[in-house]
Amino acid sequence: MNAHVTAVSSNGEYSFTKPNRESITLLTGLGVEGDVHAGVTVKHRSRVAQDPTQPNLRQVHLMHEELFAEVGEGGFEVAPGELGENITTRGIDLLGLPTGTLLRIGDAVLEVTGLRNPCVQIDHFQDGLLKQVVGRDEAGNIVRKAGIMSVVREGGVVRPGDPIEVELPSEPHRPLERV
Repeated sequence: MNAHVTAVSSNGEYSFTKPNRESITLLTGLGVEGDVHAGVTVKHRSRVAQDPTQPNLRQVHLMHEELFAEVGEGGFEVAPGELGENITTRGIDLLGLPTGTLLRIGDAVLEVTGLRNPCVQIDHFQDGLLKQVVGRDEAGNIVRKAGIMSVVREGGVVRPGDPIEVELPSEPHRPLERV
């Protein structure tokens, strides 16, 4: 199956979920036009409280649609945009990409910066869902499944149905860490 976009979402107000859109415009070095998390410096409230001058490595949030089926097996119902992502994908192992991977989507180019660090807001959305998207592997390491974060290297319009092309960085590859 070819990697592609299944939905795009944005919200100009602080809210856990983001409404689906016909398209989103990505702005170089900023994020999604009109989205509350767009900017050169951090916009997530917890990050702003720590240090508002930090660079925004979380400009665009991508999530794999396959996760919705996985949590569905646990009795949870989740649709695109409901976990706060900007771009919902299908057919790409987002969590397996190395840091620095370039994603060409529509007219835009994103650089993968790391894993989303899910928070308790997910349980406020649906009680018990946080344990479905954060767990531990056999070795006891934390596994985060709630998507990846990126920055916009080249702006452009992204729409559902757009193909996703992956350009891996030079080796050695660095695994994704939370950002």
